[in-house]
Amino acid sequence: MASKPGILTDWPWKHLGNRLKYLVLAPWVVDSMYTALKMMIKSIFTKAEGLRGSNNNSRDYGTRIYWNVFPFLLWRIIHAQIWISYSRFRTTKAKNRIVDKPIEFEQVDRESNWDDNIIFTAVIFYSTYKWLLAASKVNSPIPFWKADGVVMTILLHMGPVEFLYYWFHRALHHHFLYSHYHSHHHSSIVTEPVTSVTHPFAEHVIYFILFGIPIITVILTGTVSIVAVGGYITYIDFMNYLGHCNFELVTVSYVYSIFPLLKYLFYTPSFHSLHHTQFRTNYSLFMPIYDLIYGTMDTSSGELYKTSLSRTDEQPDIVHLTHLTTLDSIYQLQPGLGSLASKPYNPNTKWYLIFAWPLTYLCSFLFGYISSFVAERNTFNGLNLQTWVVPKYAYQYKLTSQRKKINFLLEKAILEAEKAGVNVISLGLLNQASYSLKLYTLSPSLALIIWLLKTQCAKCQHIDEELNKNVEVYLEKHPQLKIRVVDGSSLTVALVINNITNIIPDGARQVTMRGKLTKVAYTVACILCQKGYQVIVTSMDEFENLNLKLKTMMMMDTTMSLTSDISSNLILSTTTIDAHNQMWLVGDEFNDDDQRNAPTGTFFIPFSQIPPWIMSFKNMRKDCVYFNTPAMTVPPALENIHSCEYGMHVSRDWLPRRVMSTSRVAGIVHALENWDAHECDRNSIITLEDVEKVWVASLRHGFRCPP
Repeated sequence: MASKPGILTDWPWKHLGNRLKYLVLAPWVVDSMYTALKMMIKSIFTKAEGLRGSNNNSRDYGTRIYWNVFPFLLWRIIHAQIWISYSRFRTTKAKNRIVDKPIEFEQVDRESNWDDNIIFTAVIFYSTYKWLLAASKVNSPIPFWKADGVVMTILLHMGPVEFLYYWFHRALHHHFLYSHYHSHHHSSIVTEPVTSVTHPFAEHVIYFILFGIPIITVILTGTVSIVAVGGYITYIDFMNYLGHCNFELVTVSYVYSIFPLLKYLFYTPSFHSLHHTQFRTNYSLFMPIYDLIYGTMDTSSGELYKTSLSRTDEQPDIVHLTHLTTLDSIYQLQPGLGSLASKPYNPNTKWYLIFAWPLTYLCSFLFGYISSFVAERNTFNGLNLQTWVVPKYAYQYKLTSQRKKINFLLEKAILEAEKAGVNVISLGLLNQASYSLKLYTLSPSLALIIWLLKTQCAKCQHIDEELNKNVEVYLEKHPQLKIRVVDGSSLTVALVINNITNIIPDGARQVTMRGKLTKVAYTVACILCQKGYQVIVTSMDEFENLNLKLKTMMMMDTTMSLTSDISSNLILSTTTIDAHNQMWLVGDEFNDDDQRNAPTGTFFIPFSQIPPWIMSFKNMRKDCVYFNTPAMTVPPALENIHSCEYGMHVSRDWLPRRVMSTSRVAGIVHALENWDAHECDRNSIITLEDVEKVWVASLRHGFRCPP
């Protein structure tokens, strides 16, 4: 919004919102389809009867034009989305990037109505097509190509359109017009392709009049063609998106050396970027020659162009390795649909994505042949952060047939990060693959003791049935790795413990634990017992596994007294009433039946990366409280965040804005503190001291519990 919004700032359909605004076109779209259907039926019957006459030609041609407006609208939307995705993908890697400043949610929200100009063009075409047809002076189909019309369009654009736009643009930078209108566009210092069409409604009216000069002229002179109209509008879109993409795409600098005049006929992204950083230079539309003529060309244009071309890919300090969740989660990626990526994703409300199923399944097919890719970049206290995505979906992590491929992708990503000089790589969601109990050993003698304990627990035979042994497979295979691998277990434990201690009623000392036990679950149970809380389980298998882990921890934790017996705080529920406390820790395999049996007012706190109720529970109880995936809000100094992270929110949404999973936060803290150990090292355990250490460090760097 401009600093002092003037009249005709808002689009006429603003009150409909981004979801319903396309209803403006519904009457015309339905009518055009109905008219086209009638024309097809009539054509079939008249051809069969041999009665087709020439008098209906003009009418049929008009119907075809009318019907093709909607497909052309779809093409413009697809064209814009291609630029959005490609631009975001390129700028995450820094090669040829022009401006390094961050983009935040405020800018994404401001530019979320970028498609309003496309709707506006469609409204004009639909409402005037009959007049345009009558004025076109043609009684035959509009040709695909007509040389005189194309030449006329080019000349009219280079002359009147560029000239008038230049002076109108300069007028917009006058104090009054700038504060009431054009400052809305210039609120974006770092531009994205759709920044080019983010203007108040009044500006778009003037732009449409300017760009309509060549179109109206070729129609009135009878030289109209598909290329002259459709090609010209596509050219305007292309050049607009090119100038605002924030990376130097015009890399053939030698062409400018051979043909120096070209740089005055076609602008480059770096040329227009200076207009957004300097404001008073480079006013021209697409042809810098007008800035040259009137003395407004920025003197640093050539230097910035060369500097942008020389930039190489950015070396990250920290990499967060995540993966896709559902099939349509590709649209939630930062290079995906910006309006979706900037908000917590709820599959129950994004019903319209079903119409994109061809693209969805095409991507799922292509992802079987690519490696991990960069999806996001951030900066924090001088560190460069990147998010890499493993091209696998959550359901594939549960398939035995996919384990070899996933392990290959994870190992390749770690080795690529090592080669790139990354200091820390954190593993998100199911990349940790910590699905079952894992015992850690320090010496052969202690290993023997643990083995004896294991033999007493027949249900522990699944101990090593993991995807990658909690990443230890890669560390054992590549012991020379300098990169530190972090799974975020310590911080996850710290956050779960903090949630419990903050909400548990005074005097209450019991916590029920349900679901598949993992490294995090065992550690949480041990620390709770160590703090004097009673941990209640309702299964003999869970009780034996936890009891084994508690005894192991007592032997391995040198900070604990040898005489203390924290296992006495582990309780096997023998009656239904024993488990009826209101503090439940839950993980995988916590099912709908368990949820229904919980007492009213129960707090469900997940210790797993994906809460068990996500996409599995039919209904979530309204008389209970569901906590989020273990996550923390990030400090203001963490910049360039304009998408929501993969993670699960209590209402089946993904994590809210500026909230990161504990695994991702742990990697950042690990790098900031310069800790030199892997968190997933098999020769270490998570102790209370480790948990408190990472918790204090995360708070010191500005991370907080989400509200």
